[in-house]
Formats: sequence, structure tokens, C-alpha cells
Amino acid sequence: MGRRSSGKQPHAARVGRWNKVVAVDLFCGVGGLTRGLEKAGIDVQLGVDIDPDCEYPYTVNNGAKFLLKSVADLTAKELGQLKTKASYRLLAGCAPCQPFSTYHQKAGSEDDRWKLLDHFGRLVRESEPDLITMENVPNLEKQSVFRDFVAVLENMDYHVSHEVVDCSEFGVPQQRRRLVLLASKLGPIKLLRPKSKKRKTVRCAIGGLPRIEAGGVYARDPLHQACELSDINLKRIRASKPGGTWRDWDKKLVAPCHRRKTGKTYPGVYGRMVWDEPAPTMTTQYFAFGSGRFGHPSQARAISLREGAILQSFPRGYKFVKRGQPIFRKTVGRLIGNAVPVKLGEAIGKSILSHVRSQRGSKKAT
Repeated sequence: MGRRSSGKQPHAARVGRWNKVVAVDLFCGVGGLTRGLEKAGIDVQLGVDIDPDCEYPYTVNNGAKFLLKSVADLTAKELGQLKTKASYRLLAGCAPCQPFSTYHQKAGSEDDRWKLLDHFGRLVRESEPDLITMENVPNLEKQSVFRDFVAVLENMDYHVSHEVVDCSEFGVPQQRRRLVLLASKLGPIKLLRPKSKKRKTVRCAIGGLPRIEAGGVYARDPLHQACELSDINLKRIRASKPGGTWRDWDKKLVAPCHRRKTGKTYPGVYGRMVWDEPAPTMTTQYFAFGSGRFGHPSQARAISLREGAILQSFPRGYKFVKRGQPIFRKTVGRLIGNAVPVKLGEAIGKSILSHVRSQRGSKKAT
């Protein structure tokens, strides 16, 4: 948790006459965070990302402009072009999480994407937004680059809070642990917890979707398509129980790599989801049966691209590819798996707006 500010009140003094929050979403991807913030009532005006595959889904589904540019090359002047009259400014984003993932850390590698969080800090220094939020993998909290980022905020008199949460607490039908940071010039801020502790299940999320076969496509929604399975993988998924492992199979079906000692620690691969529990964490390979517990709970196939998007809490009609254009599973799967779950973004947005209202109310009372 961050320290309190030094008592300067240049932003808080304006609270009584400012009541709108406008935002820029850095590393916006296909718009999971933007869509959530907009659902909460925040006016996201710009999304920035270096990946051209993100532009269509970001712009067609959201009310924001898209800037195809690396955050490393982004300037505060470009952020300053936003309409900010009678409003608070929010700088939001999720720097690429792969460098900070547990897998990447075990590999002992480091790449240039580590520096993107420093550029996030640079843009904070140069643009001085009223509010900041960031979402990333839990392991980032242990890294010096994160501590340096928090120090930048605290030295600029932001109130900072950060914690690791399970997205299923916020209505995401998925067990996904994420680090969420909130910072404000207005006063202490924190992520609000929902009143209901009931968690959305796989059945609630995708139980009503039309049945398809492995390799099949639903005609009315081309994104509801499942990968083909080899003969051996069809036998494996038919032998799989929801929530079970490959240890339940006949030994003839077990892959050679899992028979070795090093492979026995990965029992979740080639598994089925459980209907009445949240899904496992969606990865960029969630559409592939052998990449995790991504087997459909009752059908002999991996989950479809659309089902993965819904489990990321995207609306069922969210568009990812232009009509008539080919759908490349690896590309779409990567975009969906990397996204901030919409429901988490909405919870972040509601927390920010509640914070702004509370600060305005406290100023009126004084």
C-alpha cells in the first residue's frame, strides 16, 4: 500500500465543480478494460496499442479512438489532446504481462517489455492525470520495476493502493488472479468489493450456447468454432471427466511426456472444465485442448473462441474480426486471452467513480 500524500490539494479543491472522468487506455488491446470502464460510466476517449490486430475490435465495439503506436513513443502532448473540460483525467492500462509471468520468471529471461512500465511512469510524470489504474499479473508486485513505479506515484503525491484479487469475485466466470493498482490525487482510494459473494459458473456463462462438434463452426456466429481434434485426442477427451486429469485415462492414452517424472506435475492439461465452477484462467492458447483444462464440460471438444471470450466476460456479440474476413485462431485466441476481463474493468471503473463522488461529497460537507 502507498503512503499518504503530503497534504497538497490542487486537485481536490476543484472537486465541487468537476464530476466527469475521461480516460486514456494504454496497452488497450481489444478493449476489455475500456469496455468495462465505459460500462461503469467513464468516458474512455483513446486507446493506444502497438498491435494492428487490435484496432478493429477496439473501435467497432467501443466509443473511443484508437492510436496505433508504442507507448514507448507516446508523448504527453498526444494525451493532452483529449477533451478534459469539467472533468477528471484517468490514465489506465495493462502493460504486457508476459515478462512478469511466473513462467517467464522461471525461465530467467528479461526483455524490452520490462521498460514499458517505466514509460507508463514517464507519461504519468509528464501528463499528471488525476487518477491512475493498472492491471497485471500478480508476480509483478514482487518486481523492482513495480516498486519503482509506485515510488514515482508516491513522490508525486498520489494516494496509492494495490492488491491481488481473484476476478471471479467480480462476476468474471473464471479463476483469474490479477494485480490491480489504483492511485488518486484526490485522496485515499481502493478497489471496492461486490456485495454478493456468489461466483458465476461455466454453466451460467456458456451453458446456453449452441452445440458444435470438434472442428465445427456455428453458422450464425463464426467465432463459435472449435479446433479439430486428432483421433487420439478425441479418445482422450471422451475418457476425461469434468475436473479430472489424464491420470484417469487408460495408460495407452497418456502422452509419453506425462509418463516421465517431469511431466507428472502437469495433471491439468487435457482436462475438462466443470459446469458448476468458474473456468480456469484463460490463456492465449485456451482454444487448444492440450494447452490446459480447456475441454468443454460435456461435449467432445475444446471450448470455442466465442466461449473463451464470454469466459473473459466479453458480451456475446463483441466483434473481433470483420465480417467476411478469415478467422485465425491463434490471433484471436491471443487477443482474447491477453485481455483484461470486462467485469474486472467495470469494477475498477465503479471504484473510481465512487471515489470521485465521495471526495466531492466530503468537500461539500466542509
